[in-house]
Amino acid sequence: MTAPRVKAPLSAHALFRSSDLDEARERVAAVFCPHRLETLGTEARFDARHHHLPGQSLSLNYIEYGARTLIAPGELQGFYLLQIPLEGGAEITNGTSRYLSTPAQAAVLNPHLPTRMVWEAGARQVLVQIDRRAMQGHLATELGGPSDRPLTFQGPLDLTTGPGAALRRLVLWLVAESDAGSPPIGAGLMARQIEHAVLSGLIEAAAHDHFGALARHKAAPRPRHLRLAESYIEANLDQPLTLRDVAEAAGISPRGLQLVFRQHRDTTPLGFWRDVRLARAHDDLRAASPGTTVTEVALRWGFTHFGRFSELYRARYGLSPRDTLRTAGG
Repeated sequence: MTAPRVKAPLSAHALFRSSDLDEARERVAAVFCPHRLETLGTEARFDARHHHLPGQSLSLNYIEYGARTLIAPGELQGFYLLQIPLEGGAEITNGTSRYLSTPAQAAVLNPHLPTRMVWEAGARQVLVQIDRRAMQGHLATELGGPSDRPLTFQGPLDLTTGPGAALRRLVLWLVAESDAGSPPIGAGLMARQIEHAVLSGLIEAAAHDHFGALARHKAAPRPRHLRLAESYIEANLDQPLTLRDVAEAAGISPRGLQLVFRQHRDTTPLGFWRDVRLARAHDDLRAASPGTTVTEVALRWGFTHFGRFSELYRARYGLSPRDTLRTAGG
């Protein structure tokens, strides 16, 4: 008795399944871009399916064609495409790069270079479609400013060791969470942070033409970034900031921002944000008018866990917020 086939990834987000070549070409093009699609050989039946989960700056996709298939979109224009084979492989041409993509090495397609692929019969792949502007913006944050040329990935991406293996695990975890009914991308702050992690993972794992510039930027002194970060934090004290928000405002990578705060302030960016809010709350409590409550002041400066606020405040000022308020009233 033949065992039933395990569900294909992202099955809850199926767009279509079809044995009609024209329909498959049209439906896939609606998500990606117009392209040439042809079958090669007759050893397997054409049976296409596409599953698609959109996010904010990227989308997760699962595609299979069954038969050996030629796919020639030319330039992708609006997006980068990371292709991770689960089974089988593909012959990749992207600009002057030519290589075989397999479960051991992914393909990374640049939007500004012509692309041509031949998927093997039975190839099954997870694809991460990344908005081109989001990718360039992420690169600018890592560099501390915009680049004068498009980010260009070079050759295949090793999925077996180091950052490449970590990126593969991250992408497949996103797929698994989606299949479990909890898609981790889409709306919301956490989803945005997860998508940023994928972009960072790709920049770290894949070979590209900005490695040297990134290395020089990480080695450079950064007092200017510190000033920009502090100014941004002080202007947004009552907002729910994230490390990524502050790093983008300062024009530096999150890791670089953490290093510069540790070097010059002996704290973290979010630790600095917390300490400044504590100082403002302290000033308000000392100058409080009759009828002011500790809860009002804590909420004004973004402290919603009142027990934790009291602990932090006592550790910093040596007395409780209530004692400070009582002293002001007396």
